[in-house]
Amino acid sequence: MAYTTINKSTDYFNTKLYTGNGGTQSITGVGFQPDMVWTKQRNAVRNHVLFDAVRGATKGVKPNESQAEFTWTNSVTSFDTNGFSVGGAGEVNYSSGSMASWNWKANGQGSSNTVGTINTTYTSANTTAGFSIVKYTGNQTSGATVGHGLGAVPAMFMVKNLNDAESWQVYHKDLTSASYHLVLNDTSAQASNTSRWNGVAPTNQVFTLGNNDTVNNVNIPYIAYCFAEKTGYSKFGSYIGNGNADGTFIYTGFKPAFFMAKRTSASGDPWVLIDNKRNTFNALSNTLTPSDSNAENTGTDRADFLSNGIKIKTTSDAWNGSGSSYIYMAFADAPLVGSNNVPCTAR
Repeated sequence: MAYTTINKSTDYFNTKLYTGNGGTQSITGVGFQPDMVWTKQRNAVRNHVLFDAVRGATKGVKPNESQAEFTWTNSVTSFDTNGFSVGGAGEVNYSSGSMASWNWKANGQGSSNTVGTINTTYTSANTTAGFSIVKYTGNQTSGATVGHGLGAVPAMFMVKNLNDAESWQVYHKDLTSASYHLVLNDTSAQASNTSRWNGVAPTNQVFTLGNNDTVNNVNIPYIAYCFAEKTGYSKFGSYIGNGNADGTFIYTGFKPAFFMAKRTSASGDPWVLIDNKRNTFNALSNTLTPSDSNAENTGTDRADFLSNGIKIKTTSDAWNGSGSSYIYMAFADAPLVGSNNVPCTAR
């Protein structure tokens, strides 16, 4: 039985915590050279910032804001063999700040993908882990297609206009249909608008664009982060809340290391994010909200990470509103059972 294709999840995704020094430092211990680094200061109101090897070091975008891409020479200054280096920018290295980083491995800067009707500037794809970073230039043509390089159907992708103050657009396979999208940098519910994905679900080769400025304006550069599901390593799904502290159980087939979710059926609730490094035992209470700049919330139990999934432990509407619909993305600490038939243990 094929339980997983990836026995060691930390070869492709890892959370790394560190303390800022306000100067320069190399963050080591990630376990690989990351191609996407997402940072957040935990103990202060400060923006999330995302960097990748396709756009290059020092070029950031903020998941919690619509701001265009910016260049900070003192931010993430390089992607290294076992981590990354930072300068003194507060968002990545605030003096004595408690910092979190989430790190993914793609395939370096990559190369142009000519499969779709839009040739990408770069497509950096890791087909083993189901993750790619895609940079393309829009043409404002409804039905344009872009090659994602995964060789599998993306379950989720996030797109950002790099030139303009446009909101992040999110596709997820468990929204009502491919005519729907979410916004990463706000608290809105899912919305129907075919101008994002043209009402067309992605294939194992391409994703489809409408003509909205947020995803496909003429001569504007965009970045897309694409994820395909891999058994025992990643899961992209949905669940229904029950409004009870004995909440919904979400089966993933692995012990989670990272879980991010969004209520889709109603507005007003943020995206929520927990991981196994900021929370080293159950119940997990240290929560960050990628849709805003808030400091970490440490006051309320939210969930348990189990050997095979996630158990919600709160009545909060952001996590578990009665009858509410949610989507999520999750990455593994370890598969439930490795290909060597060795089972993982609970926390």
